[in-house]
Amino acid sequence: MVVLNKIYTRTGDAGETALGNGTRVAKHSQRVNAYGTVDETNATVGLARQHADGSMDDKLAMIQNDLFDLGADLCRPDMEKDADAEYQPLRVTKVQVERLETEIDEMNAVLEPLRSFILPGGSALAAQLHLCRTVSRRAERLSVELASTESVNADAVKYLNRLSDWFFVASRVANNDGKDDVLWVPGANR
Repeated sequence: MVVLNKIYTRTGDAGETALGNGTRVAKHSQRVNAYGTVDETNATVGLARQHADGSMDDKLAMIQNDLFDLGADLCRPDMEKDADAEYQPLRVTKVQVERLETEIDEMNAVLEPLRSFILPGGSALAAQLHLCRTVSRRAERLSVELASTESVNADAVKYLNRLSDWFFVASRVANNDGKDDVLWVPGANR
């Protein structure tokens, strides 16, 4: 077995990087921006996990793994060539999206209905989950933009859409099941 311990490759010094199929593209390409922001989302989840425990931490760990799947999915263009690939490319599946939906429904069942917008904050975990929500929403926007010009797995985009909803509901759970949510007061400082 060959073990690589070299962190730098110098292959990106000219502003290009390799996609999952070996194609070289500019580091500022839409595809790299999309999966790079998925990676950024994953880093924010890692920060949130510093404040989570029990089942919340377990769920966040699953999301982190899903986000690596999602990054692998987005870095592999030309979905129509998947059947001809040397190995089966990793794609996000409907099952992963459905798991998020189930978890959202379970968390939401214990919450009182909202009557106001919520400001990001409250507990440390809730604040971190709001950061996760906003970064995942940006990843979704970039993936939708990419999908307007290239093929993108529809389940990957759905996953990102549900994920930001998941983070929102989880932030409320982290705020004492919504009792400690910080509510927006329109025009409070006029």
